[in-house]
Amino acid sequence: MLTEIQLRNFRCFESLSLDLSPARTFIVGRNAQGKTSLLEAVCVLLRLQSPRTSTSSDLIRAGSEALSVQGLCGETRLEFRFSPSGRTIFVDSKPQAKSGDYLSTGRVTWFANIDLELVKGGGSTRRRYLDFLGAQCEPGYSTALRNYERALRSRNALLRENRPRSEIEAFDPLLIESGELLLHARAKLCVAIAPLARAACSEISGNSDLLEISYQPGCSQSFAENLAVSRPAEERLRQTVCGPHRDDIEIKLNTLSAASFASEGQQRTIALALKLAQARHLAALHGKSPVLLMDDIFGELDPQRRNRLLASLPETQTLITTTFLDWTDTAQASTVLHLESGRLTP
Repeated sequence: MLTEIQLRNFRCFESLSLDLSPARTFIVGRNAQGKTSLLEAVCVLLRLQSPRTSTSSDLIRAGSEALSVQGLCGETRLEFRFSPSGRTIFVDSKPQAKSGDYLSTGRVTWFANIDLELVKGGGSTRRRYLDFLGAQCEPGYSTALRNYERALRSRNALLRENRPRSEIEAFDPLLIESGELLLHARAKLCVAIAPLARAACSEISGNSDLLEISYQPGCSQSFAENLAVSRPAEERLRQTVCGPHRDDIEIKLNTLSAASFASEGQQRTIALALKLAQARHLAALHGKSPVLLMDDIFGELDPQRRNRLLASLPETQTLITTTFLDWTDTAQASTVLHLESGRLTP
């Protein structure tokens, strides 16, 4: 649980200090007041990555040279600093050369409007969903992902240049080793979250929708064998044609393709169910729920589904941004903060 957070030169905030409730907090405000940036700062602090950008320099406030985010998670003080010279992280004021101890302190599930792409977007969005979860619960997942992506980039560059096969295959051992770990871990994750997502979808929809998800691996047999068989296709297309970079999740609602047949409200329900499944899996695995960050995700939901969603949330620290609250009575039992021009007020 995060009890306090301080920002300096982060996005639109010159400085902000906030004591956080252990339960549910609504952050209410008009558009472009910094609501999303505040939730983003929590994610950056706890996971060292932004859900909105892969470029940390984007997080620095315009006109500033560096940023810092720090906070107290349980009994541990975390701090993230970034400047053009690079990133520095601290645990209890001690600089860390590696991120392992830092990242073990807190976990996060991020909900956002763009989550609709989990249903109607391309496979890369669903792979990122699995990667964000895998990095928080599978030992060695992040390392395997980095190794796989590095080997894949190098291998594809050689294929495009039509280099000798011996040069291309030099990257195969790392590609196969890391790729097999990813394939196994993603299959395991999908088995774990499928019943959790189905239950969450049923809760939000009032038992009117049946959600089914299944893992679709990017190769049809053992990765090494598939890689060998695909050599002619690789030489023709000048790229690696099988492997975890082609993984996907099949999503069906009431036995039909959710992308093709689900309504906007149903697609939003599915996206929320997938994120709730992520949170519930992390809670079951680690014995405590992650911090839930919910950024203005109620748009396509009718009031009944909105309130059923709130009722289905675990009792854990939750930050929810919204432009108004006249659709729920839940806020009466929660902390409500109003954000305007970078300032928070009760």
